[in-house]
Amino acid sequence: MIHDAFDTAADLTTATHAQRWAPGLGAVAQSEIFASSREGSGVGAALALALDAWRCRPREEGEEAEDRRAVVWVQTRAAVKAGGRPFRAGLPPEIRNRLIHVLAEKDEDALFALEEAVRCRDVAFVIGEVVGSPRALDFTASRRLTLAAEKHGVPLTLVRLDGTRDLSSARQRWAVNAAPSARPKWNRAAPGAPAWQAELFRARSHPPGTWRLSEDGGRLLATPLPVRGEDTQAGSRSDLAGVGEGRSILSDAAAPSPSFASSFGASVAILSADGERVLG
Repeated sequence: MIHDAFDTAADLTTATHAQRWAPGLGAVAQSEIFASSREGSGVGAALALALDAWRCRPREEGEEAEDRRAVVWVQTRAAVKAGGRPFRAGLPPEIRNRLIHVLAEKDEDALFALEEAVRCRDVAFVIGEVVGSPRALDFTASRRLTLAAEKHGVPLTLVRLDGTRDLSSARQRWAVNAAPSARPKWNRAAPGAPAWQAELFRARSHPPGTWRLSEDGGRLLATPLPVRGEDTQAGSRSDLAGVGEGRSILSDAAAPSPSFASSFGASVAILSADGERVLG
C-alpha cells in the first residue's frame, strides 16, 4: 500500500521546530523553489529534493520494493522558453522512462494540470515550473494545491522562476542559486557534479537555514552554511537575498555547473560578468 497522507497544517504547527532540515526527512505536501531564470539551478534543485524525498519515503509492509508510479513534470510555455524542457536521457535511470511531460499554454492551464496530477495516486511526485508571480497563482490556488497533495499523498515541488515571495500555503519555501561544483576525484579537469546554495526561508516544521546541496551516488548531501550575521565566506546566505524578490542573482561564484547540461540540456546559459550571454 502506498503511503497516502502527509502531515496536515495542524500537525505541522504542533510539531517541534528544534529539528533542522536534513536530507532523508521525507516529503511535504507542497514545496516552492524560487530561482533565477538565467541559470538551471531551480529545476536541478527541485529534482534533487523531490528524488531524495521519494527515495526516503516510508514503505509499508507488503509494498513492492520498486515504486513503478509515474512522475509528472508540468511547464508553462514561458518556462520552456526560459529554461528548456527536461532532457529525458539525462534524467536518473529510475524515472527516465516514466516521465510524463505536460506543456501548458497559460498559467491557469498549468495549475489545473498540477492539481489533477497530485490527485492521481499512480503518480510518485509532481514538479511544476511557472515564470514570475502570475495572478492565477494566488493564495487560494496555492491552498487548493496543498490540500489536494495532502489528501492524496502526492508531493508537489513548484519552481517559481523570477517570482516574488508572495503569500502561499507551501509547507517549505526555498531560495536557490547555483554553487561551484567540487572537483572530480579521478579527473580534475572534468566537470563536477551539480551543486546548489539553498536557503530554507520558511517551513512549518523546521527553523530557517542555508545549505550547500550536492549529489553523490544518488544521495543528496547537505552542508550547513553560516547564517546572516556570522562570519560568512563565498556561498553564504547573503548571496540569496534577492532570489524570490524579483531580482536575479548570478555571480562568478554562483555560475552553473557545466555538468548540469547532461541532465537539462536546454537549461544552461553561461554569462559574462556584465550579464552578456556567451554560451548556451
